[in-house]
Amino acid sequence: MATIRKKNNSYEIAVSCGYGADGKQIRRFLTYKPDKGMTPKKIENEVKRQAVLFEEQCKYGQAAANGKIKLCDFIPIYFENAKNNLSEYNYKAYQRTINKYIIPALGHFKLKDITPVHIQHFINELQEKPSNTKSGKLSPSTVRRYYTVLQSIFHSAYKLGIIGINPADGDRITLPKLQEQKTEIFTPEEIAEILDYLESEPLQFKTLIHLALNSGCRRGELVGLKWSDINFYTGVLTVQRSNYKVKGEPIKSKETKTGKRRYMTLPPYCISLLKEYRAEQGRQRLAMGDKWQGDEWVFIQADGSPMFPTTPTLMFDKFLKRHNLKHRKFHALRHTSATLLLGSGTNIKNVADRLGHTQLKTTNRYVHALDVADKQAANTFEKMFNTERKGA
Repeated sequence: MATIRKKNNSYEIAVSCGYGADGKQIRRFLTYKPDKGMTPKKIENEVKRQAVLFEEQCKYGQAAANGKIKLCDFIPIYFENAKNNLSEYNYKAYQRTINKYIIPALGHFKLKDITPVHIQHFINELQEKPSNTKSGKLSPSTVRRYYTVLQSIFHSAYKLGIIGINPADGDRITLPKLQEQKTEIFTPEEIAEILDYLESEPLQFKTLIHLALNSGCRRGELVGLKWSDINFYTGVLTVQRSNYKVKGEPIKSKETKTGKRRYMTLPPYCISLLKEYRAEQGRQRLAMGDKWQGDEWVFIQADGSPMFPTTPTLMFDKFLKRHNLKHRKFHALRHTSATLLLGSGTNIKNVADRLGHTQLKTTNRYVHALDVADKQAANTFEKMFNTERKGA
């Protein structure tokens, strides 16, 4: 790691290059003097850029600064600079994408030699990659997600001055069109059936589904809730973390998708249900004694440890099948929560805040879902009440 020291009107940048045969540390130095008229902020950013470039030159020689470094050799530099801006979950996801797709396809090229043609060819090949989806190929959204990782790599190289042009610039690349996403929602009749069947279900699952409908929380946010997130006096729920699981590692928590806390008021009946469930969990905890592994998680495994993020989906699928109900994804509960609020006249900004949407256009798709449901309702009345058609 480069160290920076200010000396009068210039900056001394030092880089450690290991140890010599005599055991002494080898250090290289670079002096950078800012141009006149530069603002303190510009000086700060440029000094950091010069430090990174100098460190790369020390590691890989002048080839790095000229773009002659191979993409595979640039990856460690990229991760070193990106690690503070990526969550642990995204960091590992980027690693998987880079190791599985990007390095095998482009890793052997020098950065300066990669052109938009290479990037386009990579995108085209991704669209033919086999997958476990119904189509047997990677979906357009997955291809776009992998492209985002590649774009981030080249943007980093461009910012560092290693390459003069970003070949992965979005204006240069043709991406697969996204399939129109269908917003799945439960009808009022289906919700009534679900709530009726929930009465005979275990209290934890019953509480989970009611809270999902009332809060519109994402699956990871629900299993990431702790009892301290619920104010039983004011009825306010705080959503501040999301749990996730990486294969071979324990369940971990991260910030919510937007990185912001959300506060929402729950209806009194839901607070009462949570109190009842908390009392049951307390009895379970006493019965477990020293075997209890919990940390005040709301939704848990048998020993009190947090529920796996995939468990709500598995439980909900089995519930729907058990009662011969139409299958919809667990996430449809979030969609349904939004449409019920909008249908009841709740302001769209309030709904967006409750769901954690940063842009109203994201929430607007639920308005469209309401329009579709409204047209379906009109068709139902047409069939029921148009006596002229019946007699024709």
